[in-house]
Amino acid sequence: MPASARPRSRPRRSVLYMPGSNARALEKGRTLPADALILDLEDAVAPDAKVEARERVVGALGAGGYGAREIVVRTNALDTSWGYGDAVAVAGSGADALLLPKVESADAVRQAERILSAAGAPETTAIWCMMETPRGILHVEEIAAASPRVACLVMGTSDLAKDLHAAHTRHRTPMITALGLCLLAARAHGLAIVDGVHLDLDDDEGFERACVQGRDLGFDGKTLIHPRTIAVANRVFAPSPEDVLWSRRMIDAFDAARAAGQGVAVLDGKLIESLHVVEAKRLVALAEQITARGDGARGDGV
Repeated sequence: MPASARPRSRPRRSVLYMPGSNARALEKGRTLPADALILDLEDAVAPDAKVEARERVVGALGAGGYGAREIVVRTNALDTSWGYGDAVAVAGSGADALLLPKVESADAVRQAERILSAAGAPETTAIWCMMETPRGILHVEEIAAASPRVACLVMGTSDLAKDLHAAHTRHRTPMITALGLCLLAARAHGLAIVDGVHLDLDDDEGFERACVQGRDLGFDGKTLIHPRTIAVANRVFAPSPEDVLWSRRMIDAFDAARAAGQGVAVLDGKLIESLHVVEAKRLVALAEQITARGDGARGDGV
């Protein structure tokens, strides 16, 4: 497995979709405090603008200036007339990852992997997989294990709700089974996973509630459709100062216990075992990376 294709702890609190055909959006992306940008060649681009959008995205990435933001390009499906050309372009673009839409099988992932490799993509170029169809959800474990390049699953809850004939409810109850299956597959195979979009931009309270729900379920972050939602996602999915302090205390207490020849530690009346320390170290590492990104990337404002 390419060691850097699946970083153990990288901030993906806010993952913003941006239309690849929009030069102004591509420029603005260089200044936004999102952890990751998905430059979209699929849903956000009209058929007669697909090739131009691809060239525009490649040009923007060649110009650079995106800093520590993780850059992902969502291609068209490989069975379309644009998909192969999109994947070849991503291979040489310097993007961190290719986001493959409507993934329904391990074969689709392996096809993308072969194209990337043949086109000379670095080993560190990851594949992200959109989980947005019933068939894809049912095959999510084989998709997660399909290639060492697979690094992240992305929930496409809008398309999934349509295919399920399901409603967008306050607590997203119709989505829970699919969300849970994908979370299980992601964690079983050491992948990141980000939650689907919230469609109502006028529903600030509902958006924050969805972020909190996603965080509590175990998602690393949320996909977004507007820059003004970045700050809330960054805040909700970031470790709180209290959690970071407690994690550091757990690590110190456990280290002291091990130095004294003990297998467990007790901190403020709570038993601390090695499994707690593993999670504490992950959380501290994530907090340190967020801090290193600077004020503009912490979600203090757009």
